[in-house]
Amino acid sequence: MPESIRRRARSEREEIAPRGRRTDAVDGDGVIFRKGFASLTELALSGVQVTACAVDAGSGKVLFSVDDHLSVPTASIGKVLLLIEVAARISARDGSGSAGGAVPPTPPLPGSAPSGGGPRTVRPAPGAEALSILNRTAQDSVGDSGLWQHLQVPALPVSDLAALIGATSDNLATNVLLRRIGLDAVRARAESLGLRRTLLLDIVRDVRGPDDAPQLSVGSARELATLFRGLERGEVVDETTSRLVTGWLSLGSDLSMVGGAFGLDPLAHTGPDHGIRLFNKTGTDAGIRSEAGVVVGPRAGVAYAVTMRFNDVDLPARLGVLEAMRTLGTDFLEYVY
Repeated sequence: MPESIRRRARSEREEIAPRGRRTDAVDGDGVIFRKGFASLTELALSGVQVTACAVDAGSGKVLFSVDDHLSVPTASIGKVLLLIEVAARISARDGSGSAGGAVPPTPPLPGSAPSGGGPRTVRPAPGAEALSILNRTAQDSVGDSGLWQHLQVPALPVSDLAALIGATSDNLATNVLLRRIGLDAVRARAESLGLRRTLLLDIVRDVRGPDDAPQLSVGSARELATLFRGLERGEVVDETTSRLVTGWLSLGSDLSMVGGAFGLDPLAHTGPDHGIRLFNKTGTDAGIRSEAGVVVGPRAGVAYAVTMRFNDVDLPARLGVLEAMRTLGTDFLEYVY
């Protein structure tokens, strides 16, 4: 092959490779996140759009980033914004700073100053707002993820609906809460948190027509990683709001992506397990796999967000994306453990 053709092919590969960066910190095996970066690069060369960001949960230092400024479809991750608004209303109406019960302190992140946070799972005495009963209607009905559509109970308290969203990304619970809260309030809350590229755009729909928002939510990896770090530190709205949200998210049962690398029980990881603690939110749609979360270990903590957009034409394409996300999770585990 002529050298000019080799140079052109190499140049084309470099153009589509993810333009990211890693921290220059090193561990015993060399530069951290090396395996994850290599895996994401390989995916990008095959045509997958990769956006990712990881920050140290204590210091806020950016450890890893790939096109983290881009606002891309994130499927169900935008439901976190709804949970934040719900938690803020519970906190404000049931007694700010207590949510109806005392929040005990928690140890600081490894290597960081105390952040004033509470436990990951909050079990306060629920107040009036949290116990407000909401009925489901025919207009709220939607399929796919969630348990409520399979249950007989026609109405549930606000706090239970939030727990269903945290545990199973419940679509029906999402639509019922959005009918109560309103998309405008969720958007206003996101703007007040400084989010410009991360939005919940619509209710959940089985079919999106030409007059509907094209996606459920969009987000940038940098904003999402920063938001989740704020939740971990008790800084999103206030400490009680943050603790309510992290408590709901710690119920999450989807560990099929980045979270699959941490060795946790998908159905029971509300507390530390072998020194590892996690709360996360995933998003799944045709050709989209997305996850944001915080993993904390004995040595450090990482707040992260990763989104993959790919041509979901066959099972190997999907499995390659999931494997790369778990590889990045393995890098995170090595950093925190």
